[in-house]
Amino acid sequence: MGFKFEKLIIWQKAMDFGEEIDVLSKKFPANEVFNLTSQIKRAVDSIALNISEGSIGQTNPEFKKFMGYSIRSLAEVVTCLHKAFKRKYITEIEFNQQYENAFNLMNMMVAFKKNIQ
Repeated sequence: MGFKFEKLIIWQKAMDFGEEIDVLSKKFPANEVFNLTSQIKRAVDSIALNISEGSIGQTNPEFKKFMGYSIRSLAEVVTCLHKAFKRKYITEIEFNQQYENAFNLMNMMVAFKKNIQ
């Protein structure tokens, strides 16, 4: 791997989380394609995208800013998961599994952001 961000565990986990959410979103009904499906996919992809974009920035304060964007995108994904569960698009088991994945990733990202000097 040649780019700095490719070595970051948080980026790798965000990439994996994005693929899991992509698979899960395929269960959403067709009438959600341009709504909740699109929203959750854009938000989950934004997590890894902002980590990578911030990591190659010029300054650490800029990297921290992009980590903040990633964290906000993760919160957006969690809200979309709640919506999907309440609308019965996903099971309680699926919700709990992805909620736990999101919670663990959030903790890693917050800790990582705090350590950027």
